[in-house]
Amino acid sequence: MTLETWLAFLLASAAMLAIPGPTIMLVVGQALGQGRGRALPLVAGVALGDLTAITLSLAGLGALLAASSLGFTLLKWVGAAYLFWLGIRMWRAPVAEGTPPALPARRAFRDAYVVTALNPKGIAFFVAFVPQFIVPGAPFLPQAALLVASFVTLAAANALLYALLAGRLSGAVARPAVRRAFNRLGGAMLMGAGAATAAMRRA
Repeated sequence: MTLETWLAFLLASAAMLAIPGPTIMLVVGQALGQGRGRALPLVAGVALGDLTAITLSLAGLGALLAASSLGFTLLKWVGAAYLFWLGIRMWRAPVAEGTPPALPARRAFRDAYVVTALNPKGIAFFVAFVPQFIVPGAPFLPQAALLVASFVTLAAANALLYALLAGRLSGAVARPAVRRAFNRLGGAMLMGAGAATAAMRRA
């Protein structure tokens, strides 16, 4: 793979990641409600979720989802339902004076991983996107490993940036009424992401 091909992949990936999707809505929503304290588990969940999705895509699941209406629909509704559940949970989260209790790291990681890995549009996208940068005739595995590692690194950095910015905004206030408003904003964002996921159509 030439340096030009790799740089083109990085630019295309960065442009795609700059458009917020369900994963970023989850990260922003959680960070708005919980602050920056759970940024790293969220980012780790995003990174592993993207690694899972892109690996499954290269293994053939993306082609299966693109061809199977039932498989795409099932995965879509599972992901949408999970986002709705997270949104409702955040909307109804209790608030108190002072610093809110931190979201357990394991739960933050799990939520980010599940939402990212269960995005059917992402899986189908990877199977169409990544092979365009594979050089024919050259060994496949080294190229695929480089592209996967590059994309996952960019995705993690993108999620971290959103989490830190949202967490900074959340940490600037301490009154229960304001924190409740942040929780409801974050919950509404997650439910909106669930609605967007449910509205996805197979290309």
